[in-house]
Amino acid sequence: MRHSIEVGFSFGLTSGTITTLGMIVGLHAGTHSRTVVLGAILLIAIADAMSDALGIHISEETEEHHTHGEIWAATAATFLSKFLFALTFAVPFLLLPLTLAIYASVAWGLLIILVTSLLLARRRGARPLGVVLEHLGTTCVVILLTQLVGQWVATLD
Repeated sequence: MRHSIEVGFSFGLTSGTITTLGMIVGLHAGTHSRTVVLGAILLIAIADAMSDALGIHISEETEEHHTHGEIWAATAATFLSKFLFALTFAVPFLLLPLTLAIYASVAWGLLIILVTSLLLARRRGARPLGVVLEHLGTTCVVILLTQLVGQWVATLD
């Protein structure tokens, strides 16, 4: 059961962070609207968390070696972690000016990925630098690509 919870939590945390960061950066680049960005964060917290939870649920069922309880533990952990971590990104948009909220969100997201990567590397006995660079690099690629797509979409008006 512990493994199922860890799988769901780590997937939800990572997916929630990277998906929300990408949406924030892309929508800001395309709209410069606090309302649009905040709305997207709330929608990710609900719809994408449920979608990922169902995805983990089906994936775990496909493996055919998990108990019913393990499958539901992974499902719940995925939903709760993605939902809660996605919601944390709303806080800067409620408290700070828009541009500062973007920077705070990016910093928060990178910190989440950094800490998660360090903990994972320690647990696996891997070299932390390689794990951190791989995970932060992927996150930065998402941030860059969504920024570019958001800027491009803004030119379509």
